[in-house]
Amino acid sequence: MTSKKLPLLVQVSLSKLLFLPKRHFHIHLRPPRSNQSLKKYLDCNHPAKVLLLFRYLLRERASSIDSFSFLFALKACTHKKHSTSLGNQIHCLIIKFGFETIVQLQTCLLKMYSDWGKLEDAHKVFDEIPRKNSICWTSLISAYVENQRPCKGLQLFRQMQMNNVEPDQVTVTVALSACADIGALETGEWIHNFLRRKKGLNKDLTLNNALINMYAKCGDIMAARRLFDSTRNKDVTTWTSMIVGHALHGQAEEALELFSEISTRRNSKTPNSSNCLIVPNDVTFIGVLMACSHAGLVEEGKHHFISMTESYGIRPREPHFGCMVDLFCRAGCLGDAYDFIMEMPVRSNTVMWRTLLGACSLHSNIELGAEVRGKLLELDPDYVGDSVAMSNIYADKGMWNKKMIVRNQIKKSRSPGCSLIVVETEVNEFVTADDSHALKTEIYDALEHLTRNIKAYGYMPRHSNP
Repeated sequence: MTSKKLPLLVQVSLSKLLFLPKRHFHIHLRPPRSNQSLKKYLDCNHPAKVLLLFRYLLRERASSIDSFSFLFALKACTHKKHSTSLGNQIHCLIIKFGFETIVQLQTCLLKMYSDWGKLEDAHKVFDEIPRKNSICWTSLISAYVENQRPCKGLQLFRQMQMNNVEPDQVTVTVALSACADIGALETGEWIHNFLRRKKGLNKDLTLNNALINMYAKCGDIMAARRLFDSTRNKDVTTWTSMIVGHALHGQAEEALELFSEISTRRNSKTPNSSNCLIVPNDVTFIGVLMACSHAGLVEEGKHHFISMTESYGIRPREPHFGCMVDLFCRAGCLGDAYDFIMEMPVRSNTVMWRTLLGACSLHSNIELGAEVRGKLLELDPDYVGDSVAMSNIYADKGMWNKKMIVRNQIKKSRSPGCSLIVVETEVNEFVTADDSHALKTEIYDALEHLTRNIKAYGYMPRHSNP
């Protein structure tokens, strides 16, 4: 087979690997003993050993290699980072050995390229599968959703149904995750109605949790709570989805009440028989800390942050430290926020410093703001937003000379601004001074109409200049 038929058009050196004619190979119905060793290494999370053994078998015992061997080798490439060249070579071997029509291998190839972020290659693998079942479609939809392309994932979900391929429980769960990512409430509601009509679909707790998460992140917190309350046997994901949902909607009291209920059950000697013992995880605490931040509960937030490690043995991650910085900043404790960042056991990131810079702008703290901006210049000198925030601080203090200096620096380095809006799961991008949009006339007419309306209601823009 020539390289032109390879779906990825990869030019790899296959001469390094031992090839035998196709007739020397056949698909075994049961994995031979060598495959058992490959599987054992894979189960023990030793992908390097899997690949070394596969290479040995290829050179010394080629007759024992079958489709199972390739399957284990592909999974090892997926687990082992920086194995892209090996994965490409194994893909070529699969075609050389005549196994390219085996759906399990094609699906594994699709996942491998997806995990590497190579969506174009993953899609080409999908296109070359002759008979696509729901697993193939789900793998491709998951590939796009996991690589921050939820809109494309939903498009494929609709295309799957148009091709008369019935989605299974996993497909629907992934589609709901895509809806949650982009706030596509109408699509999520359509999927929920589809589930109500569909008979024979396994509506398990995982799917129910996905629905709760979708409604919470898409803005319908009441629907999420109704689903939560109607769920009899809840797991930690159920509780966490609802806690985070309430926190995202600024409903701190409701979020903390749910967490308190988890703690009560954990400390109770006779937990409710309809709900197993729930142990909060690190995501649960993100929701708790977010709730404390929105409610301005500094001391309670500190308590929960400490209890993560002392009571639950959970090691704080970047999001937890970020929540604490946000908690201090919202409460106006700028010095505490600065000290917290400086004393963190992990390296600070730009998000934390920008949160503090925003708080300095809100409270007109010039000294701390200048120091924070200096930190950000070291981490991300090309980001214009930090200079804008600093210029606003100078403006609020009437320091117009310094404001103009910063503004002039912005003009020299600023790239065009960009806005995104989702309409019926399609993302529309708008760039500053760009008049190429097909509906530009209608858009500007609508904008002018909105401007007239808000001015008619008494709105007057506040100018920073004297």
